[in-house]
Amino acid sequence: MARLSWTSGPPRSSFSSRRHTVRRLRDQGLYGPRFRDVLPGLAGAVLVVCAVVAGLAVGYRVAGPVVPVAGLGLLSLVVAVEIRRRRPGARRRRGRYTADELRELDVQGLALAVARMLRRDGWRVRLLPAPDRPRLYARDPAGRQLDVAFRPVAEPLPDEALPDPHSRRGAAVPRLQLVVHRGAFRERDIRWAQRQGDTRLLDGSALARWAAGAGLNELFDPGLWD
Repeated sequence: MARLSWTSGPPRSSFSSRRHTVRRLRDQGLYGPRFRDVLPGLAGAVLVVCAVVAGLAVGYRVAGPVVPVAGLGLLSLVVAVEIRRRRPGARRRRGRYTADELRELDVQGLALAVARMLRRDGWRVRLLPAPDRPRLYARDPAGRQLDVAFRPVAEPLPDEALPDPHSRRGAAVPRLQLVVHRGAFRERDIRWAQRQGDTRLLDGSALARWAAGAGLNELFDPGLWD
């Protein structure tokens, strides 16, 4: 006959073991939200549905079946439009990209993505295609101008030929050159940009924030034009 162990403690039930596992996963951020976390959203959805049903019922009593039919048609249209807006292609055309989508782009695709982000922020953009290094020229409603260059993998080198900064310093309207890179810039590149005076560097982390919906000026401290 098997002996009882005084050090192992009582056997853990399957319910207790599962609860322990769920608690451990939640502590690691690997488990879904608790019920209390989703309760406000669930309650709001229930209230909206109840309000819609009540409104249709009142409309039916007042004006007959025309109101419920029209209401359901309008609701279906709103749902269809929202589903279409949330499709990846429609989202990207509005200038919003996920981090994974940015990583999958080649340099031409990255230039198109940045052009869409600029248009989303109110800029007028011209894409200047090139075999290996596309460029963008952008102008905002205040007349400020941007020359945008791209580096798909390697950081810009101090001796690379960007749009001539000296031609911009004497311009009547503010004009900057923006270098976009999906990676991280080195100290040498930062010092080079500071010497230029009118060059700004946009690295991968800032690019991801911009693609997620942040404004271009929010990515720089101080601001882009300060």
